[in-house]
Amino acid sequence: MSVTEQEGQITYKWTDFKSDQDVRWCPGCEDYAILKAFQTALAELDIPREKHVVVSGIGCSSRLPYYMSTYGFHGIHGRPIPIATGVKVANPDLVVWVITGDGDCLSIGGNHLIHVMRRNVDIKILLFDNRIYGLTKGQYSPTSDKGMVNRTAPMGTVEEPVEPVALALASGATFVARTDAAYLKHLIHLIVEAHKHKGTAFLHIYQNCYVYNDGVFDDFTQRDVRDDRNLVLEHGKPLIFGKNRDKGLRFKDGMVEIAEFEPADPPEDITIFDETNLSLAFALSKLYWPRFPVPMGVIRRVEQPSFEELIYGQIEKAKQKFSTDLNKLIYSGDVWEVK
Repeated sequence: MSVTEQEGQITYKWTDFKSDQDVRWCPGCEDYAILKAFQTALAELDIPREKHVVVSGIGCSSRLPYYMSTYGFHGIHGRPIPIATGVKVANPDLVVWVITGDGDCLSIGGNHLIHVMRRNVDIKILLFDNRIYGLTKGQYSPTSDKGMVNRTAPMGTVEEPVEPVALALASGATFVARTDAAYLKHLIHLIVEAHKHKGTAFLHIYQNCYVYNDGVFDDFTQRDVRDDRNLVLEHGKPLIFGKNRDKGLRFKDGMVEIAEFEPADPPEDITIFDETNLSLAFALSKLYWPRFPVPMGVIRRVEQPSFEELIYGQIEKAKQKFSTDLNKLIYSGDVWEVK
């Protein structure tokens, strides 16, 4: 173990969170990048490994707990969130992470996602979204593009895809963010920000599947186009994008339009991003390339009491209201003896 002490403080390296298991994903899979980002972020948090619990369901993404030198739980399909909820309520001192995919989380696990958001359980959800079922060899998932041809839709899918960020917002999420697996520094930053949030933190991660859905995000994530096709969100800053910082978004009367201007002279009516504004967050969640840039970063962040805080608050009130003497409770009220 390479944990070191500097001036009385424990400092971790990313390798401290690396298990002794061989990492097995397809060559070139971006899950490798997410794993490295996750391990790096946990090292930055400087929290002992035994304080972290990594829970997953079923899918390519759900192999990740095996590769972490933390506590972990590999659950069944669609059920990592209720497992994680139980862990957090049982021991609120633990940092609980959910690793899931677009199929695991948004199909069979969709109901759990909705309710963990409205409850605001203090768990951190990392959703790997490659818009395909990779582990089971290329069937379409809830986020697959309409018309996509694949093994379960040889004539093209007829379904409208789920928008994970919009679903999270509509379910009452208090922290919602989005990035791409190729944006390593940004991903690390958002994982750290997710940890800082008290309540459910939902991080939507675009992740390419080289085998079954290669290049699905290339139009707005490739290095030579991302500056012009991504909108990097910063609280309190105008919604400006473009390689030359010469474009911006203007929200007015329920509509959005792109304004072009000289980089040194942005119009005063460019919308200022406010991460507490739910209406603005929801509008941003519905922006898609090629008509609009794709928002990246923290889309919504507000403070609310967490589920386990409220639960333990009730327990304390119950202790004050009712006797904790078991013998007194048994013999209180009307009692009788059966002979």
